[in-house]
Amino acid sequence: MTPFSDLFRTFGHIGLMSFGGPAAQIALMHRVLVDERKWLTEKEYLSALSFCMLLPGPEAMQLATWSGWRLRGTPGGLVAGLLFVLPGALVVLALAMTYAAFGQVPLMQALFTGVQAAVAVIVIEALLRVGKRALKGRAALAIAALAFAALFFLNAPFPLVILAAGLWGYATAGQDTGPLPPAPRATHTARTVALWATIWLAPLALLWATDAGILKDIATFFAKLAILTFGGAYAVLAWMAQAVVEDEGWLTLRQMMDGLGLAETTPGPLILVTEFVGYMAAHRQGGWTLGLAGAAVTLWMTFVPSFLMIFAGAPWIARITADPRLAGALSAIMAAVVGVIANLSVWFAAHVFFAQVGRTDLGPLTLLTPDPASFRPGLAALAILSGWLLLRRHWPLPWVLAVAAGGGLALHALLPAMA
Repeated sequence: MTPFSDLFRTFGHIGLMSFGGPAAQIALMHRVLVDERKWLTEKEYLSALSFCMLLPGPEAMQLATWSGWRLRGTPGGLVAGLLFVLPGALVVLALAMTYAAFGQVPLMQALFTGVQAAVAVIVIEALLRVGKRALKGRAALAIAALAFAALFFLNAPFPLVILAAGLWGYATAGQDTGPLPPAPRATHTARTVALWATIWLAPLALLWATDAGILKDIATFFAKLAILTFGGAYAVLAWMAQAVVEDEGWLTLRQMMDGLGLAETTPGPLILVTEFVGYMAAHRQGGWTLGLAGAAVTLWMTFVPSFLMIFAGAPWIARITADPRLAGALSAIMAAVVGVIANLSVWFAAHVFFAQVGRTDLGPLTLLTPDPASFRPGLAALAILSGWLLLRRHWPLPWVLAVAAGGGLALHALLPAMA
């Protein structure tokens, strides 16, 4: 059994190093938990990843929670999930407080932009590694390619792509039925759902009962958001940005874009941008003390549902993967996930290496179109250096990220046009 001390150290390290959004975070956990620690098998990891991809909410945080649950039950899941989120949450809170007090924080953005150059290499490495192991046969390759094309060229809804892959895998799976693992007790699942739903919604009920003004509005908004964020942060950020700027009037468009930029360059789930929104919305009405309450309410409403879904659903994964048709569906989803990661990798790399990235519509096709004039040669050079240190010299990841962060600061100070 994995000691809790090892669990704290490992997931604390993951939480501090989880830059770059879901693709990079999934890659980092794969490297640490499967390749280095060997706590999880490849099949376990990819099956759980496929399951998390089907859930609303931040899939990387849910995968971390499942990993901790798999190793040490519910306490392990809480440790892993909290350590995955808290480092980034503290950084985002500090940046939000600084931003609200002083405006933009360019030096911090330069630091984390340098880190992004290294993360681009980590994402590509992970894509190759996961693809090599998950794509078995021509059918899996075709599913991954079609998933990438649907997302990248057609801007297809993420849930639709995953659902289509799952239905195909279910319909084409074999009929060989061996003994299945026993199903978890439905009463246990129901109790878990009831317990965590109460934990999640009790603060919301209290805020409504006391008519807590902006805090009630923030809690209600992000409770709805938590159950609608299928496809992870990328699938919901555009809608959220429009809602908080145009409908709620909590932030200006410039503030929202700055918040997205800060969240993209900090560790932890990209959906932590919700904390920035919650702090700024409450700060606008009551200063930094109300802002802290707004940030806390936002984090609670955003992330507690992930614990509910993982602790209720995790015991069923083994049975799902043992059923031939359901296993076929999950295998197809795993192949599609490679296409998803490839799409996110291209999106991430484009936004790191080009200052301006737009989209061009050509009939039914939607193409990502970086502006060549906005190419950032300094960050491209940092990415090449990071790749050489990580892949050729086999430097530890924290050292590589530190070099990249220092490079980002140097570029900002000496050659801002190249950064």
